[in-house]
Amino acid sequence: MNSSADLPTRLLTQLSPWRNAATWRIAFSGGLDSTVLLHLLVTLSQHQSLPALSAIHVHHGLQAVAEAWPDHCRSVCAALGVPLDVVNVQVRPGASVERAAREARYAAFVAAIHNNEVLLTAQHRDDQAETLLFRLLRGAGARGLAAMPRQRPLGQGRLLRPLLDVSRAELEVYAAQQGLTWIDDPSNDDHRYARNYLRQRVFPVLAEQWPQVSATLARSAAHMGEAQGLLDDLARIDLAQAETPSAFDWLGQPSLALAPLRALSPARQRNALSHWLTPLTLLPDSDHWAGWDSLRDAADDARPIWRLAGGELHRAGGRVWWLSDHWLCQSPGTVDWADPAVPLRLPGNGRVALTGKRPAGPLSVRYRQGGEVMALAGRGHRDLKRLLNEKGVPAFVRGRLPLLYQGEQLLAVANLAGLDAQADGSWQLTWTPGNQDLGLS
Repeated sequence: MNSSADLPTRLLTQLSPWRNAATWRIAFSGGLDSTVLLHLLVTLSQHQSLPALSAIHVHHGLQAVAEAWPDHCRSVCAALGVPLDVVNVQVRPGASVERAAREARYAAFVAAIHNNEVLLTAQHRDDQAETLLFRLLRGAGARGLAAMPRQRPLGQGRLLRPLLDVSRAELEVYAAQQGLTWIDDPSNDDHRYARNYLRQRVFPVLAEQWPQVSATLARSAAHMGEAQGLLDDLARIDLAQAETPSAFDWLGQPSLALAPLRALSPARQRNALSHWLTPLTLLPDSDHWAGWDSLRDAADDARPIWRLAGGELHRAGGRVWWLSDHWLCQSPGTVDWADPAVPLRLPGNGRVALTGKRPAGPLSVRYRQGGEVMALAGRGHRDLKRLLNEKGVPAFVRGRLPLLYQGEQLLAVANLAGLDAQADGSWQLTWTPGNQDLGLS
């Protein structure tokens, strides 16, 4: 039977793979859970060789009473000898204050964590059980029902939850034994928030009939995490068949071959795409997956688009392409190239460079408007639209391809062999899209 007395040993076991990290940073709200975690780590550091400890307190400013919390956290950290960073964030207004506050908090964590650092958060077994039940009531799939992972990437470092096997009751006993003081957030009593309702109204009733309900649900979350791991393995196998090279890999945009995906069952398609999309965007709900069916089954000459929270999925040239950020903005206008010896930065579209003996006269970079004609050696004047069709240029690229003009004459189309250089090879036009031009980010 676990007890608060063996908490330090259990915590050290959970953290043993990470003892070579540069820093352990504690997400310190000042509440019971993070106060116990901070105290445990400081106590361990007195007898063990551990990474440097520091704490970070994110101040949301959502309640008047919260104005005193940063000072409380400073006082606690000063008494324990732990450096503290207080980060003020703005919570965007919206339907879910809980979600907006969480997004602001984790954005602050991402900005604070550096390479080879870990952020330790104090979610415990009861939190895990609440998360599972909350997501179950929202109709989540296996990924959601796996609840909170013990670890995951966070910015340049890792996020660790070393107390997921510890109950809140154990934390309370430890805090009482050590004489710890902590903040009680009055919003935790507001039943308008779903988690508070589950914690204070639902779980006590469940515990009357099933005393081990939190432990049981947390165990189910662990089972679902294992099942999701197997689904991820299957997704990687299926994606390996679709992640084939493309003639347009130089765009730097994620893409998949459509034919291997079509060969899978609908369930495996959704599983593979969910795995692929997870680092790119919030995943769609069940009903929104109809957008994938429409994109997949559209006619070959169609230009279907599936709009998601973080961007869009386009179909072109037998592939599906992920587009976001500047790719979804309107193409910029004409940019005069005063000094062709220097690469030209294009607003929202990377940069172009001329190599070799540069053409004389006033040069500019423009974008397709329609009706452009280009003179080609041995072929005469050719319509640009037909030339792009011959090259199989995806539709979403065409409006962003830099066109080099000398006065009103179209000289070159960047990055397309046979169109991007002088016929005698004396110069060439090269485009680095914005997402690859680190100097512009």
